[in-house]
Amino acid sequence: MARLTYDQLIKKHVQILRGLKSKSGLFLASKKGVSTGYDKSWLRDNFYETIAFEVLGDWKTVERTYKAILNIFLRYEDKIDWAIAEHPKESFKRIHARFHPDTFDEFWEEWGNKQNDAIGCILFRLGELEINQKRSILKTVDHFRIVNKLVRYLEAIEYWKDPDSGVWEENEELHASSVGACVAGLRSISRVPQISVPISLIKKGEDSLNELLPRESKSKFVDLALLSLIWPYDVVSENQRDQILENVEYHLLRERGVIRYKGDRYYNKNEDQVSEEAEWTFGLAWLAIIYEKLGDREKANELIKDLIAIDTPEGLPELYFSNSPEYNENTPLGWSESLFIVALYEMNERMN
Repeated sequence: MARLTYDQLIKKHVQILRGLKSKSGLFLASKKGVSTGYDKSWLRDNFYETIAFEVLGDWKTVERTYKAILNIFLRYEDKIDWAIAEHPKESFKRIHARFHPDTFDEFWEEWGNKQNDAIGCILFRLGELEINQKRSILKTVDHFRIVNKLVRYLEAIEYWKDPDSGVWEENEELHASSVGACVAGLRSISRVPQISVPISLIKKGEDSLNELLPRESKSKFVDLALLSLIWPYDVVSENQRDQILENVEYHLLRERGVIRYKGDRYYNKNEDQVSEEAEWTFGLAWLAIIYEKLGDREKANELIKDLIAIDTPEGLPELYFSNSPEYNENTPLGWSESLFIVALYEMNERMN
């Protein structure tokens, strides 16, 4: 079968990604009806899923998704007010990380809802859209009020020293990727005139991040989530960036993806759940985007070739089992689809 061109691949994967969009404008993490529960909407996943539409200039889709996210925050404004006042430690009392895509209901089973990066990433994108893209998502008094409360929420929970479940929704620790997302979010949204962000609130996060790096946390020397500090957040120095890339590639890069961290038990192929960590496909796209932005097109192109090799008719899976052509049920994963589109688009733009 003839290989698809970059334009054809982009068209294919945009269509797949659009298939995950709900009527509300939110995106599912994966396809409807999947038994893993990935037919829900995560704040973080929507942040990454809409980046593809940003690079393609589909602002209608982006704006609709963020309008829905703002409506979620407004629906739970009383809960946010209570959290600001009470500084809750319990996970269920925090802003939840995932919602029903149509009703915006919270899910109340036991879950690691202490995910500070999920708030940071939304603030980051709202600021970027407002200032850099001139795409005003914040249109009403209600919008500005709730975003100011999100800033106060991060201050109330003391995000710079708050152990959370992190990007992977697991054990509570102080995570560099979470602190960095909040720093990026506060920096970005602080440029919007109607939003008040104390300089000290950003400084506390910067200091904490510099103390943590190059580690992700006390228990994790290196983690795939650290790539977010390079792109899209851009909150690390050149030396920190280079160290993160070196560590991720040396310790975590595999043939069909990037493992999240050493000792990851999620979909670990070994019956004892050690040593055979699952290989996450969006790790390859993430590295490709970073190297493309650093001007290393040769390395970016090699990573894109690896992505094309693991593509499936359904789209990119969440992950492949260790050293195996077998992938899991979360196929397509919206986050993987979006980053693949971004990597393809930016490489294609440089070639034309």
